[in-house]
Amino acid sequence: MSYITDGFDKKVVELLNEGAVGFMPTDTIYGLSCRALNEKAVERLHQLKGRSHSKPFIILISNLKMLDALGVRYNKVITLVEKYWPGPLTVIFDAPRSPKWLHRGTKTLAVRMPAVADLQNLIKQVGPLVSTSANAEGERPAQSVEQARKYFGEQLDFYIDVGKVKTQPSTIARVEKSKLKLVRQGAIKI
Repeated sequence: MSYITDGFDKKVVELLNEGAVGFMPTDTIYGLSCRALNEKAVERLHQLKGRSHSKPFIILISNLKMLDALGVRYNKVITLVEKYWPGPLTVIFDAPRSPKWLHRGTKTLAVRMPAVADLQNLIKQVGPLVSTSANAEGERPAQSVEQARKYFGEQLDFYIDVGKVKTQPSTIARVEKSKLKLVRQGAIKI
């Protein structure tokens, strides 16, 4: 039976540290998440979504030191990124030293530092989190626990229910020649 709660509690921290995959709110939408540095959990998440093996997930961090743990090159653009972080800006960085299960052959990682205090605190306790929309590939993302349970049932280890979560998606930018190049306009104008 999946664990159901209304917040980022101690049990969620324990489950994530043990390799769990769950449904939880982010700073933009509900998503499916697991610890980014747990290869088995990331692979399980790929299977649950039916996602192409070559498509990497977004990674959520709580501080810049986590970029080092992920093998991300960021020195040349960090002052540009710090203007928007924490916030709904996802940045695609070069990450040639990143684990292959994260970059999926692209040698890049899409990373965001959310501005939600509870989520930041969770990430500080468990490390970087993989995040992806809560749906099977090709389906509409779940906007509630009820929708997510229809998609995934008992396949997920936990569900966090905070009611409806509906905001704009993050802006996505790619690092190119020490500048940020817009990929998708979202909540932040760059």
